[in-house]
Amino acid sequence: MKKGTSFGAPCLLENVLAEMVIKAVPSIEMVRFVNSGTEACMGVLRLARAYTGREKIIKFEGCYHGHADPFLVKAGSGVATLGLPDSPGVPKAATYETLTAPYNDIAAVENLFENNKGEICGIILEPVVGNAGFIPPKPEFINAIRRITEENNALLIFDEVMTGFRLSYGGAQEYFGITPDLTTLGKIIGGGLPVGAYGGRREIMEMVAPAGPMYQAGTLSGNPLAMTAGIHTLKRLQKPGSYEYLDKITSELVQGIIDAGKKTGHAICGGYIRGMFGFFFTEGPVYNFADAKKSDTAKFARFYQGMLREGVYFAPSQFEAGFTSLAHTAEDIQKTIAAAENVLRQI
Repeated sequence: MKKGTSFGAPCLLENVLAEMVIKAVPSIEMVRFVNSGTEACMGVLRLARAYTGREKIIKFEGCYHGHADPFLVKAGSGVATLGLPDSPGVPKAATYETLTAPYNDIAAVENLFENNKGEICGIILEPVVGNAGFIPPKPEFINAIRRITEENNALLIFDEVMTGFRLSYGGAQEYFGITPDLTTLGKIIGGGLPVGAYGGRREIMEMVAPAGPMYQAGTLSGNPLAMTAGIHTLKRLQKPGSYEYLDKITSELVQGIIDAGKKTGHAICGGYIRGMFGFFFTEGPVYNFADAKKSDTAKFARFYQGMLREGVYFAPSQFEAGFTSLAHTAEDIQKTIAAAENVLRQI
């Protein structure tokens, strides 16, 4: 901070963090830093269109890729929480090329490619949905969309704003063993400071200016403050046992809450992977946004308010995943489970 927080120019720390990200994430051979997950997804969509020369993009219902116009179609996160239709102020032309399918539905994706032959630049998805609640992919689903994109010369884009460095050091793509063509990352790579990134195969990334003709820039991108925080965050995550610890505490938390829910007579289901989790007030299973919407959101609201009174702050929506942290102690987890059981008895 003493040296200055932003210079509107590249700094050496950018190279240091870039090398760490490239080493960590299987799909990333070159990376461009930006200032948010939204900005990363905007940049990656423009790049996919520029590289393929095609305009249509497939996204999944309930998945949220930031608030850029082309993505505000059947979106998750706050759009889902507030029950909003596709957002006012977004011109029809901006979303005309956005195609949607239910998550975990291979046949729907195949139909979209069949009906739009040679027009689809790629598929963007959260490899584990976090913006419609926690929804993992069926094992065959991401294998199938990797195959479908390759068969159609389209790009597979993983939005790892939530899953990156949380599911494993190499993100969801390392965890599931599926390498996309492009990846977006969010604030976790800046230790919570405003930062994002997109990256992928060198031949695709070389389309980005100044190496190539696709323009994208940002004065604050790669600023030394965010880069320093990111370097130290990734160093901490590299320490042995980090992900095993996250796995242990998240497993205890989720199992504890689900057991408490069932013991107190509630319909509840949920799951977790490493540092990411979620639960729904419905019998389940939940495979997509339509399933998630069967949840009792009024009950979740009562649960949320009750937990707040107990001193536990969950995301204020049934349709948001939760995250555990290396800062959480075993005592924190037990206190949370005890509070949850207390609240679940009352509601």
